[in-house]
Amino acid sequence: MATLLLLARHAAHDEIGRVLSGRGDGAGLSAVGRAQATALADRLRRERPLALHVSPRRRARETAEALQVALDLPALVEPALDEIDFGAWTGRDFTTLSDDPAWRSWNEQRATARPPGGEAMHEAVSRVLRWSETLPHRHPGAAILAVSHADVIKATLLAHLGLTLDAHWRLDLDPASLSALELWPGGGRVRFVNETSFLGGRS
Repeated sequence: MATLLLLARHAAHDEIGRVLSGRGDGAGLSAVGRAQATALADRLRRERPLALHVSPRRRARETAEALQVALDLPALVEPALDEIDFGAWTGRDFTTLSDDPAWRSWNEQRATARPPGGEAMHEAVSRVLRWSETLPHRHPGAAILAVSHADVIKATLLAHLGLTLDAHWRLDLDPASLSALELWPGGGRVRFVNETSFLGGRS
């Protein structure tokens, strides 16, 4: 029996769209983000996940707070779900990055580029896949919920679609969106991507 891995992007926070937060923890969920997290929790009730795993970042943990109450599950911090380490770019405004040649390379050559002093995207997907590949053995037939970050979720989906990381721009993941994989020993497939209908006007 396949294991269902539900991949939720964290909800909106005070820096979203303005600052490359990375592994910084300065910004918590905004009022919009808190409403999104509540709507996401309502959507997930019907999936009845067996476990809730969450990135160590504050915005992910605050999203998980609404989920753990609604789903009656403890939030288990999972380092494999952490945001990409953007090194020297962490905390930079996107406007200041736009003229940086290294930033352009990162967005155009995601399979090979690396943030200055940070983590390559292929390294991020490797850690997530090592973790997710254990789930079919540990939880056959169950639904598992993971709260993570846009690029990390994109990389995981691309791996199961057989696409290069340079195709990251083909996927769009909104705050508090839900995507899913079906996993079995030695394989998996994408079930859906970027479900947001449950958010209504909370975006």
